[in-house]
Amino acid sequence: MRSANLLTDNPALYEARFPDEARLAGRWAEDCLRRYGAGPRVLDLGCGTGRDAAYLHGTGRRVVGADLSEAMLGHARTHHPGPEYVRADLRGYDLAERSFDAAVCLDSALLYCHTNDELDGFLGSCRRALAPGGLLVAEMRNGAFFLGRTELLDSPFVSGFTWQGTVYRSITTLHVDRAAQLLRRTRVWTADDGSPPVEQRSAWRLLFPQELRHVLAMHGFEVLALYDGPGPRTEPPWREGDLPAATADADRLHLIARLTRAH
Repeated sequence: MRSANLLTDNPALYEARFPDEARLAGRWAEDCLRRYGAGPRVLDLGCGTGRDAAYLHGTGRRVVGADLSEAMLGHARTHHPGPEYVRADLRGYDLAERSFDAAVCLDSALLYCHTNDELDGFLGSCRRALAPGGLLVAEMRNGAFFLGRTELLDSPFVSGFTWQGTVYRSITTLHVDRAAQLLRRTRVWTADDGSPPVEQRSAWRLLFPQELRHVLAMHGFEVLALYDGPGPRTEPPWREGDLPAATADADRLHLIARLTRAH
């Protein structure tokens, strides 16, 4: 067995595993930007394969997609053109000269900030990159969900899909590292093409709603909305016209914050 991030290393495989033909995540982000009056200059942090960045570009926005993976960026430039794509680490980046009207960070990318210093690096970079009054729109796992709930931890999750004639199967195990405040994931991939299994290890910071409000305020952001659904990864998923819930305890968390104090 070898260790690798099979999906990040193979962006086309990532899109096959997580199809989004309806561009639900991009549409949700665009709805948030319109609802709260964001200007046209948008930074997509952790843009991955570029699908959401390209959707936002298609609405008429000027979009820069940023990611740490050269494989993802190469795929985005080829398959989802329109935005400008740059390599950047969301835990600390310097794009301040662009003066964006909004920063978008979807699919738990913010939670790769595992430590307080990394979270401060992310929010400090956002503060410098955003124009006064700029928006931060984020979607992520919700740390509060794991307070007393174990249904995502009790047993491995088995999944599979077929891509280019090869059947891929994965077994995913989650566990909470309480001391580090991380949700750790181990995923083992197998394929019926004879290739050896691949083990992927990753982790997300478990942020709680009140904790997130506090650290945002420390960096000059006012929270406009913080809620559990509906969103692009909830059940049922978000649909046009849906309004935010008044709760914040399900497994996803959605954030809209405005920069009120620039760097």
